[in-house]
Amino acid sequence: MTVTVNLYYTGTNGAAQAFAKEMLETGVVAQIRAMPGNERYEYFQPLNDSETILLIDAWQNQTAIDVHHASPMMAEIARLREKYDLHMRVERYLSDEDGIPDADATFIRK
Repeated sequence: MTVTVNLYYTGTNGAAQAFAKEMLETGVVAQIRAMPGNERYEYFQPLNDSETILLIDAWQNQTAIDVHHASPMMAEIARLREKYDLHMRVERYLSDEDGIPDADATFIRK
């Protein structure tokens, strides 16, 4: 069962964007993406909030998340959050093992 965590990083004066850029440029994101069990680690910016960056972080299971949280990368992530004075809002979702219902699939244009 995939566990997806949406993390909204919010700061001021472009801090959230600078955080995401540094995460990418220093290779931290590449290291996380290479971890066993990581299925997705991508940043997005809401169109209505230029001071927030959304991270969609998906893992195969809770064990994979726990291993990630125990890794040395978490100290670097925490350091960068402090550096950019970011505040977070978190949403957590479990995958729907049955997939998209037929009734919903009719609204999806592929």
